[in-house]
Amino acid sequence: MKPQITTVNRATGKLQSGSLLSRMYKHRMIYLLILPGLLYFLLFKIVPLWGLLLAFQDYNPFLGFTGSEWVGFKHFNELFASSNFYIMLRNTLAINLIALVFHFPLPILLALMLNEIRHETFKRINQSIVYLPHFLSWVVVASMTFFLLSTDVGIVNKLIAQSGKDTISFLSEPNYFWGLLTAQSMWKEAGWGTIIFLAAMAGVDPQRYEAAVVDGAGRFRQIWHITLPAIRPTIIILLILRLGSMADTGFEQILLMMNSLVRSVGEVFDTYSYTYGILQGKISIGVTVGLFKGLVGLFLIVAANKIVRRLGHEGIY
Repeated sequence: MKPQITTVNRATGKLQSGSLLSRMYKHRMIYLLILPGLLYFLLFKIVPLWGLLLAFQDYNPFLGFTGSEWVGFKHFNELFASSNFYIMLRNTLAINLIALVFHFPLPILLALMLNEIRHETFKRINQSIVYLPHFLSWVVVASMTFFLLSTDVGIVNKLIAQSGKDTISFLSEPNYFWGLLTAQSMWKEAGWGTIIFLAAMAGVDPQRYEAAVVDGAGRFRQIWHITLPAIRPTIIILLILRLGSMADTGFEQILLMMNSLVRSVGEVFDTYSYTYGILQGKISIGVTVGLFKGLVGLFLIVAANKIVRRLGHEGIY
């Protein structure tokens, strides 16, 4: 028996019943348009979830998924009992908290500045300039950092040496590592992050600004009382999503920037998973770390969303 669906006729206000399959066939072109997206999520997001079961096995590639031994929460116990766990947790949270404080507000500030440019050509040129670093790979960014800050060929240290002062080991000093990562991320991604905020600002009614000018409000008051309240929902949603990735760090960035001298402040869950899961072939350990990160992210998103809704704002659900 075909499933039935009930609808309302807008002309008569009466309920109508029709076949769900017939309605899908009627709008088949729309479903065809969303088919590639559905296939993407099915193949790369839903199907791989079965691989999370490897966290509860001593997975052996030669025995396969069905032949490997089930060990329950053994790998989780080993992870939490590891002496590196609290070091990785500290480093991961510290890197993300620093980025949350300094990196997250930067695209908002930059978007506000770009939005205030009235000359369209000049505005587009500036937007293109701030977008460009996003398209550089972390290999290029790490190489640029090396040529700027290394003690041997770094331009900055050469200038310091010419001034008669001792050179600074920016790349091998643990005290500089977290700040260096944050500075790289800010330079590379701040411009790209303005796209969403600029799109939100474009939806603000221009008449509100005109009314504010009539009332004698200057640029800063217009930003504070009109622009920022208009993009507040966007800021809240992106903040919630950002909190959900607190257990994630830039794996490529940290892997390229880390060395033996800064490992104590650079070892995070991503590099640990890479070391044990890929280099040492302990796939179950890598999956365990990934599952732990996912659960932490889920908890943070749910908690942040509840807090935001209790404060009277709209969350992501």
